[in-house]
Amino acid sequence: MPGDRPLELRVRGQKVRGAAVPLVLHFHGGAFVSGDLDSGACLAELLAGSGAVVASLAYPLAPTHKFPEAVEAGYTALEWLHKQRTRLAGTGAPLFVAGEEAGGNLAAAVALMVRDRAHPALAGQILVSPMLDPWNATASLRETLGPTTCCKWIDGWREYLRGPMDAEHPYAVPAHAQRLAGLPPTLILAGGDDPMRDEALAYADRLHEAGIAVTRILLPAKTGWPDSLAEPLAGEVPACAAQAHEHLRSFFQAAGPPAD
Repeated sequence: MPGDRPLELRVRGQKVRGAAVPLVLHFHGGAFVSGDLDSGACLAELLAGSGAVVASLAYPLAPTHKFPEAVEAGYTALEWLHKQRTRLAGTGAPLFVAGEEAGGNLAAAVALMVRDRAHPALAGQILVSPMLDPWNATASLRETLGPTTCCKWIDGWREYLRGPMDAEHPYAVPAHAQRLAGLPPTLILAGGDDPMRDEALAYADRLHEAGIAVTRILLPAKTGWPDSLAEPLAGEVPACAAQAHEHLRSFFQAAGPPAD
């Protein structure tokens, strides 16, 4: 790929002869500091199994690469995919962003960047257990952490942001964006036992209030998300995979192609 820093993409799914299928830029999780194309395979395969061609991005990781490097890398990758979409997914293939945990944050940030730069057109964004609250003050996170004051998500935010001012930047913390109008249709998936549950649902509420078409799905409690998305047991079907497939397929069908 062109650019100052070579970017690695892994493509899953198949183009359909004579038709366009959804083309998804996928961001893996890992609290901004870890993860790779293998650890992001679970959601990528769910997306591909729901009828999409999925390009997973190995984005630059903190602390070596702090905000906004990963977001800018994501936007660069999205523009490249837009140029290659006919070859990868068919003429007029609708373009989506998706991600889990920290990858959900990056997908949401890139969607905001696309809106502000007015290119390329997005058909939708898919946020799975998105990591959106740098203050780590939600009830769902406290339920997971108990009395501890340190965890990988708290540490991840500290490593990702350059300083306190970044916590107010909409591309670093999409949940703090003052303006959400103009974003594409959104699917937000979270689990009942998910530490990211409350911040995911709060973002869904804000999107709805801004007039965005948003589908919020709270799956049954025992999903193990977001950890089970990154580290499923060998040979085990990810928790709630069948339900996730159903919701993803429905979202792709409803979103349709964007105006280009």
